[in-house]
Amino acid sequence: MATPVAVHTTTAGLRGLTWDHPRVYAPLEELARLDASVPAGCETVARPLSWERKPAAAFAAAPVRRYAGDYDLLVVAHPGLGTAVASGCLLPMETLFDAAELDHWRRTSVGASYESYRLGGHTWALPLDVSTQVAAARPDLVDEDRLPRTWKEAAALARTIPTVLCLGGPHAFLTLCSMSLAQGKEPMREEEDGTVVCRETGLAALDMMATLRARTAPPLRTCDPNSVLRAMAQDAGPAYCPLVYGYATYTRAGAYPLAFSRPPGWCADGPAGSVLGGAGLAVSARRVRDTETRAAVRDHVRRLLSDPVQRDLFPMTGGQPAARTAWTGRRTDPHWRGFCHDTLTTVEGAWLRPRMPGYLTFQERASLLLREGLAERIPHRTLLDSLDSWYREGNWH
Repeated sequence: MATPVAVHTTTAGLRGLTWDHPRVYAPLEELARLDASVPAGCETVARPLSWERKPAAAFAAAPVRRYAGDYDLLVVAHPGLGTAVASGCLLPMETLFDAAELDHWRRTSVGASYESYRLGGHTWALPLDVSTQVAAARPDLVDEDRLPRTWKEAAALARTIPTVLCLGGPHAFLTLCSMSLAQGKEPMREEEDGTVVCRETGLAALDMMATLRARTAPPLRTCDPNSVLRAMAQDAGPAYCPLVYGYATYTRAGAYPLAFSRPPGWCADGPAGSVLGGAGLAVSARRVRDTETRAAVRDHVRRLLSDPVQRDLFPMTGGQPAARTAWTGRRTDPHWRGFCHDTLTTVEGAWLRPRMPGYLTFQERASLLLREGLAERIPHRTLLDSLDSWYREGNWH
């Protein structure tokens, strides 16, 4: 009898860490369970990969460097990249993949999802998932021709139907940023000399936020996007949210499926501000050192980013892939009831947040300041003064 050829001698599996939300973990865990062949051109699969979950808030509270010693692959958010890179805990993707392969992923990803993980001339993660702020509505309660094109129209609609503004977690600050972008002013520009948002646009944005917050049911005023959308999809839920991170699964989930569309602009033919979100796949520099482990990691990364997995497995398991084929293909959009067609333009124009060290801390603290200030009816000029002062101090680094 011929002696079987041993592919690898190491049998210890790889460990991955992901967010505790089905949009991110469900495709990863499903793929880990599949006994599928490796795509052509990949090296032989060396070791199995198992995923563990932590709440997204835990990633913000504890930087990626806290986990990089325990996991080979990590799901990361691009705004936290500056802190992670400064700590030296991530492996540049250029050490694992050649320029042609990286360029392929850059060209075939949607919007700025690939660029969001580039910093200092290196690629530190690869786009796995993408999302951005869009408008959400209950089609059974809001006709398509009534969807607001401007923030003024959104405020008028809020006087006639139940409306919710997403302000929980970092989202009060991200809403301020989006409203500033819709007025043609990019937040946190260096030439503004420590000003977070232009004063005129910031005041207009806070006035609108206060108006819509007053129309939001009190229990929802501190909710994150998932909680807002879950409430909308239930009986007696809000009918409209002008700005919230879109989760395609809500086009099918809940008692009442939701529809997503372009968020309001400041004028009908102007830009609609939106802030890019999503998740990237990073590799631990502390664990992935030897040749064999690197080969195994390459196999899994290629498989996760392969066209069939992104286009088919991700949507079918509740994921929201970063590959353009998943957003423009004929199968995905019908499954999501038009989500891709209705939001792709917004995804492609979404703003890329700063990624300097400490940004996630600033974002959370800034949002808390705004949320509490709106609740306490602090004058909006005073709120912006406080925000700028804290930003200039830089003690959030």
